Amino acid sequence: MAKNQRSSSPGGRWERAVVVGGGYAGLVTARVLADHFADVLVLEHDPVRSDTGVHPRVPQGYHAHALLARGGDALEGLFPGLRAELAELGAPVFDYGERISFLLPTGYAPTAPVGVSVQSFTRDELERRLRHRVLALPAVRLLAATRCETVTASAPGRLDRVRYRTDDAAESAEVSADLVIDASGRSTSVDRWLADARLPVSAKTVIKAKITYTSACYERPPQDRQDFDVAYQMAFAPGVPRGGVVLAVEHHRWMCSLFGVDQHVPPTDDEGYLDFAHSLGNPRLAEQMKRGTRQGQIHRYTNPGNEWRLHHKNARWPERLIAVGDSLCVFNPVYGQGLTVAALEAEALGRLLRRRRAEASGLDGLSRAYQHAAARVIRVPWTLATSSDVMWEPTGQPLPARFAHWYNQQVFGLAVRDPGVWARFVRVLNMSAPPSLLFHPAVLAKVVRRALTRRAS
Repeated sequence: MAKNQRSSSPGGRWERAVVVGGGYAGLVTARVLADHFADVLVLEHDPVRSDTGVHPRVPQGYHAHALLARGGDALEGLFPGLRAELAELGAPVFDYGERISFLLPTGYAPTAPVGVSVQSFTRDELERRLRHRVLALPAVRLLAATRCETVTASAPGRLDRVRYRTDDAAESAEVSADLVIDASGRSTSVDRWLADARLPVSAKTVIKAKITYTSACYERPPQDRQDFDVAYQMAFAPGVPRGGVVLAVEHHRWMCSLFGVDQHVPPTDDEGYLDFAHSLGNPRLAEQMKRGTRQGQIHRYTNPGNEWRLHHKNARWPERLIAVGDSLCVFNPVYGQGLTVAALEAEALGRLLRRRRAEASGLDGLSRAYQHAAARVIRVPWTLATSSDVMWEPTGQPLPARFAHWYNQQVFGLAVRDPGVWARFVRVLNMSAPPSLLFHPAVLAKVVRRALTRRAS
C-alpha cells in the first residue's frame, strides 16, 4: 500500500506523526494528532518530565499570559475538564466585565457583565496540566533532551524524514513520518530544511514593536479579598508607553507583569519595580504588589515584535510538513493572542484530518490545505495587533493602520460610558466575535456622532 494511503479505509489511523518541539503549541497539536495517528513522537530539546511546568526555553514563559475566551473554549474541547481542574487549584473563572479593573486610554471600562467567561492562571500550571494529560495518551511518546538535527525528503516535494539525537546517544537516529509538525518556536530551523531540500524559503512579514516585560509573582495575604481578578492598564500609542497587568492565579497568588515601549523599561529590582508600578494610572497594580510577598525572581523579557512566516504563499511548500504556534507566527505578547491562536490552529488541523479519514483521501495536499487554514486563523489577530504596533513608529504609518487606530480611540471613548459598546469590544478582543461587530451601524453612528461633536468643540 502506498505511504499516502495507509489510512485508505474510513476510520483507519495513519502510522506516525513527529512533532518537533514539546512546548505549548507542540502539546496541543500532539493531542489532536493522537486521535488520528498510531504513533505520535514528540522530540523535546529539554530534559522535561510529565510534571514539568512552563517550557524552559520559552523566554516569555514566566510572564503574565492571557488565554482569550475563544482559546479557553478550544482547550476545554481538546482537554475536557481542564477548566475545572485549574479552578480546583484556585485559578478563578469570571465574567470579563465584572471582575476586571481595565484602564483604557480614555478612562476605566464599565464593570458590568458582558457574557464572556475567562479564567486566569500561570502558563507554568497550564503547561504542567497539558503535558501530564498529553503524555498519558497511549499514542504519544516523548523523547526528552533530544535535538532535531534536520528534516529531509524521502521523495521530491516532501519533507518527511526526521533526524534527531538524544543527549546521551552516541549516534543520530532517523525516522520516517506521515506528517511532520514544526512546533520548535521562533528559533525554528525551517528555512534551513527548505534550503537544503532545494525548496524556496517562505517570505516573512515583520512588524517591529519593542516591548519589554518585567514580571513577578506575589503571594496574596490570607485576608486579601478584592473586587477584581484582573487589574490592567493598556499601553496605547503615542501617549501611553507604559502599562501593566496583575492577574489572580492559582494557589492564591497575583501574577504581575509591567511593560513599556522602547526606552520605558521596567526595572528588575524591588524598589524600581514598585516605582514603575506607581507611575501607572491604575493604582491597583502597585497596591497588590505592596500587599503581597514576592515569590521567586523578577524576570525580564524583551519582545522585538511580530513575525509571520507566509508558508501559505509559498507555491512550492512541501508535502507532509506543517508549522504551528511561534514557528509559524510570533505575536507581540501584550495582546494575549498567541496561546489562543495555537489552540485554534490545532482545531483547524483536527478538522482537516477528520475529513480526510472520513473520505479515505490520504494526506497528500494536507500540508497546503492546513497552511491556508492556519492563515485564516492568524489574519484577524495579526491585523488587530500590528495595526496598533505600527503606530509607535514616528513616520510611515500606513493609512489603514492610522484609521484603525483612530477608530479604536473613538470606541474607547464610547466604551467608558456605554456598556453595550464595551461588551462588543470585549467579544472582539477575546476572538469570540469578528471585528465587524464594532462596525455595526449602531456603533458606527455613535462613533461618527462623537467625532463630529469633538471636532465642533
